Amino acid sequence: MIPRSLTCALLGGLLLGSALSATPIPSVPMSVPVPVSPEPLEEIPPISAPATAPRPVLPAAPSSGGATQAVTPSDPLFTAQWNLQAIRMPQAWALQRSAPVTVAVLDTGFVRSAELGTRAVNGYDFVTDVRRAGDGSGRDADASAVGAFAYHGEVIANLIGAAHDGRGMAGINPGVKIVHVRVADTDGTITVPDLVDGLKWAAGIPVPGTPVNPNPAKLLNLSLYADFIPLTGCDARVQAAVDAVTARGALVIAGAANDGKDASGYSPAGCRNVLTVTSVTEDGQRPGYANWGRSVALAAPGGDTARGILSLSVSGPAGQRTPNGTSFAAPHATGVASLLLGARPRLSPSLLKLYLTGSATPFPGRRCDPQPERTCGAGTLNAEAALKRALASSLGK
Repeated sequence: MIPRSLTCALLGGLLLGSALSATPIPSVPMSVPVPVSPEPLEEIPPISAPATAPRPVLPAAPSSGGATQAVTPSDPLFTAQWNLQAIRMPQAWALQRSAPVTVAVLDTGFVRSAELGTRAVNGYDFVTDVRRAGDGSGRDADASAVGAFAYHGEVIANLIGAAHDGRGMAGINPGVKIVHVRVADTDGTITVPDLVDGLKWAAGIPVPGTPVNPNPAKLLNLSLYADFIPLTGCDARVQAAVDAVTARGALVIAGAANDGKDASGYSPAGCRNVLTVTSVTEDGQRPGYANWGRSVALAAPGGDTARGILSLSVSGPAGQRTPNGTSFAAPHATGVASLLLGARPRLSPSLLKLYLTGSATPFPGRRCDPQPERTCGAGTLNAEAALKRALASSLGK
């Protein structure tokens, strides 16, 4: 077992390192796990004004193929969601507003969300160790999030799929279905066996001793990495699971992790067949926490401590959080990929990766970092350009 501090654990591409939520989160002693699964929400909490006034958003490079009329959701927090402007979501919505695609979020588990309603599915809990689970049992059919980091998977799901309904925030694909697969314990750490089985189950691959997933996903968001293993390369067990999922026709999208290191040492960020996403700030540059390197395919908004990614959260102050990290960059790519699949349902994982990376907006000055080896992939995610590329082809219809 590799001892690691909590801030560099699980939420591996998630809450790690300096990328913890801007709102202080109380620590949870391992010996006394504290369940904090929220009560069912009937309405979205009252919306308070953002802590700081929105700064002007730097425009993304215009996409090819002519100007597109932008769509502006009426959700009150949309004007503060600089991240959606940065990836040209308003222009992409004019092309494809929503799509009934199923996405699996492998993370801290299910939290009832008024933004998602019945589109959020309580999938399965793959945390085996009862001592770490915090819910009094091991694996079971209740994937409810438990512990101080319960909000993590909730925020990711809301970023991907929050409704456009004139309340709260706007999600990237307001028609998507989210299946929550719990793989993280109360401290946010993840074992390889739990991650491997969660990957397979999410894609509809049978897992011994577990009922078949009735909602198999074509997109798997992993804003995390496996713990208790050396960070020297992709773990062979994780790679085998990723390969099986890919062969099933599903794309794994992972956060690069938040240690400011080469992402190739992490699982799944360093694995083959994974679309690994790192963070950029509002200025299009790599924040110091964000992992980098050849295994990184793409960048997306992940923010920094000065300006995080705004989202609703049941447990956040005034019902909001503004975390930063590669955990929150990955779901941008997942959400856009779901729009592509909505338009072209038969797109293969390799074509999805090609459309997302091949349409990316170049970094300012063609670099995300002054040090040339600290690369961030093809560029910053451009939702409009990616969707135009998919729609222009007959492939995947």
